[in-house]
Amino acid sequence: MAGGGFGASSGGGDFEAKITPLVIISCIMAASGGLMFGYDVGISGGVTSMPHFQKKFFPVVYRKTQESGLESNYCKYDNQGLQLFTSSLYLAALISTFFASYTTRSLGRKLTMLIAGIFFIAGTVFNAAAINLLMLIIGRILLGCGVGFANQAVPLFLSEIAPTRIRGALNILFQLNITIGILFANLINYGTNKITGGYGWRVSLGLAGIPAGLLTLGSLIVVDTPNSLIERGKLEEGKAVLRRIRGVDNVDPEFLEIVEASRVAKEVKNPFQNLLKRRNRPQLVIAVMMQVFQQFTGINAVMFYAPVLFQTLGFKSDASLYSAVITGAVNVLSTVVSIYFVDKAGRRILLLEAGVQMFLSQLVVAIVMGLRVQEHSNNLTPGLAILVVVMVCSFVSSFAWSWGPLGWLIPSETFPLEARSAGQSVAVCINMLFTFIIAQAFLSMLCHMKFGIFLFFCAWVLVMTIFVVFLIPETKGVPIEEMSERVWKQHWFWKGFMDDFEDGAKAYA
Repeated sequence: MAGGGFGASSGGGDFEAKITPLVIISCIMAASGGLMFGYDVGISGGVTSMPHFQKKFFPVVYRKTQESGLESNYCKYDNQGLQLFTSSLYLAALISTFFASYTTRSLGRKLTMLIAGIFFIAGTVFNAAAINLLMLIIGRILLGCGVGFANQAVPLFLSEIAPTRIRGALNILFQLNITIGILFANLINYGTNKITGGYGWRVSLGLAGIPAGLLTLGSLIVVDTPNSLIERGKLEEGKAVLRRIRGVDNVDPEFLEIVEASRVAKEVKNPFQNLLKRRNRPQLVIAVMMQVFQQFTGINAVMFYAPVLFQTLGFKSDASLYSAVITGAVNVLSTVVSIYFVDKAGRRILLLEAGVQMFLSQLVVAIVMGLRVQEHSNNLTPGLAILVVVMVCSFVSSFAWSWGPLGWLIPSETFPLEARSAGQSVAVCINMLFTFIIAQAFLSMLCHMKFGIFLFFCAWVLVMTIFVVFLIPETKGVPIEEMSERVWKQHWFWKGFMDDFEDGAKAYA
């Protein structure tokens, strides 16, 4: 096979492949990992604004929200325990990612997804049956471990099992399912909030068992990826699986390429050390910064606490959940937009356009809140309230076709093969770390910075847009294994990091 061993995941263009039922089933099942993550993100904001839930677990918060006049508009929910309920999940995900990186390599993608499913089911049981705060937090931690394992295994699984020509769309499928999970969670909260017996929050938390069950069941049905089997030395089994998922008899070219790629990857003794080499620096910097920036757009703050945020603006509890459903729907639709445009318009255009739109949307929200929502009074006219919802939707939609999916896509398509799994781990870890920081800090920041919190995120959007202009190259339509030649070596700044690439390539040859 000419062209060296770097062709592992891009070469599929010239390999024979049908889109087989097995691939479709596998993708639906892997997608339920995204559903699960989205459901957990979406459910917590709505549940924490339910009076019965507050009364049982956070009586202090409950008293603050019930007594009118006593509490400032911005500080009703400033409670570390309440924030810990939401953010413990991300802390657990962050730590478990590193264990997941190991199991993904040594036990395979399939088993790692099964482990994720079991964590999800256990966490759901603890949450739905919780009688005190400790049980709640333990449940969230178990769910977090599930998220860590799923977010490590699912994107890799999708990329390896998908025929090349639909790989990009399948990758965004994971993000699409996260947004669908969030929307379902918002709709369910809207319904369970109406339950009179005061157990609505148990239903909300318990229904997470559905995507959890799907993921667990699915991971028992699907095959492991050929790449994973070959990597663990099961060559014949790997070849047989490859025949099944491609639906053709002659899989030799692809098989040999995977074998060669796994040989190259095996020569890298310490993947994390390899990641720090100078020639991997541009990809690493971009992968890390994209995760940081993705969180500092303020998106998760808006999504987690949309119900709370709208209540601060003076919408009643029901109306605020309703508004959250609207933002959830906008999120789903806009992600579909990105699936269509990402390979036509390109990555940079989407990021730059969204930068402008997010900046303006948050600026308007900050101005309205600054002028109209004071500490103890709230004189938002209905018109202005609608304006805020429209601006929040405009913000969410521009995020959902830019930093949302691209924050995962760009890192996954730029790393060379031997650094890819380690790169994915670092990206997930940084993402969870900053999600945790924002989740833990947002309500306190809202309390102390008031409307200034939107100006804070505005400033970050400006910074990240400048970063895109100068430092993120266009990667549309470039095969993965040609990135260094066609993208990095041509870039005005990053080409300076590529000078040791020649020596490195000789060392691998």
